[in-house]
Amino acid sequence: MTPEQKAAYVTAQAACALAETAGMQAENQRRGRQGEPIAYTEIDFTNVILRNGIHHNAVIKLFCH
Repeated sequence: MTPEQKAAYVTAQAACALAETAGMQAENQRRGRQGEPIAYTEIDFTNVILRNGIHHNAVIKLFCH
């Protein structure tokens, strides 16, 4: 991949992660209003970053190779 393609890939993965986490936040808020326990914890949000390969080390590795 060219550097431009790598940047586009990271941007697309970040957009997917943002969409997913927005839904997770909305569900947690809905549950909070209903007096229910939250559905998603900090670990769940961290896992979105890991699954999408957009954590710091993954991005650095992508651009250094």
